[in-house]
Amino acid sequence: MGFEKANQLGKAGVPFLIIVDYKKDNVITIPISELAENDIEFQIDGNVAPHRNIEFEKFPVRKDIYQKKFQNIIESIKYGYTYVMNLTQPTEIKIDSNLKEIYKFAKAKYKIRFKNSFISYSPETFIKIENNQISTFPMKGTISADLPDSKNELLNNPKESAEHIMIVDLLRNDLNMVSSKVRVEKFKYIDKIQSGNRELFQMSSKICGELESGWESRIGDILETMLPAGSITGTPKIKTVQLIDEIENYKRGFFTGVFGVFQDGKFDSGVMIRFLENQNGKMVYKSGGGITLDSNLESEYQEMIDKIYLF
Repeated sequence: MGFEKANQLGKAGVPFLIIVDYKKDNVITIPISELAENDIEFQIDGNVAPHRNIEFEKFPVRKDIYQKKFQNIIESIKYGYTYVMNLTQPTEIKIDSNLKEIYKFAKAKYKIRFKNSFISYSPETFIKIENNQISTFPMKGTISADLPDSKNELLNNPKESAEHIMIVDLLRNDLNMVSSKVRVEKFKYIDKIQSGNRELFQMSSKICGELESGWESRIGDILETMLPAGSITGTPKIKTVQLIDEIENYKRGFFTGVFGVFQDGKFDSGVMIRFLENQNGKMVYKSGGGITLDSNLESEYQEMIDKIYLF
């Protein structure tokens, strides 16, 4: 019903918010005029936020448990079942704060708070649609901006480049399912993003396609076809999603799903990473990264932990 409601509201030109969980089992579509009464708030392109430090403790999954999952992925790659797979895990955090307060102070391109259930403050665009053009912006590959010659190090890193190329190819194929004249418009460009108290260089690409007029009445169909996002699953997508279910052994829920906004004849959406969830009073942060044959256990485990940040 959620995808169909998006089609209906899009056709009628009614501004709306859509929130889709990772498995597409829960799709919430709601007119923007009704957000406040439903205790939902969002922000797009709103990186400016008041500053505050909130201390918290992380309690990540033990390394030996993570290692078994990591090795299962490496074996799956060697057997040819997958080429790159995102491995994520939940981490309990102890914090003297709440989702409303954290949402207020978080800085991100895509920010959402859903009741007292979860917040996401994400740098990653999923798709944008404007003037009959659909674009997606896969983000794969990061490096600390403080390192010497870090931009070139990232661009020339074999592991990061291989992972990026595979995800770009996957997203290009996904766009081909919903649009025509698909092309990679910008390949492996570098943005600087804020990750907690660190600055990172992030490698992205821009892929575009053309939609027929009247796409507003098909927004839900477009999302349903393209999800889950290739950047947070892997390739080939169908088999890799099956492996994620088997290996991760927890429910992602809305983490790595997307939220999108239709208004002013445009659609913009973000992937819900940088994700904090309230599980019956227990705060759980979900994070992870892409694993390839060249991945290193120590660095991937540390990356999962480093991605747990508030501001």
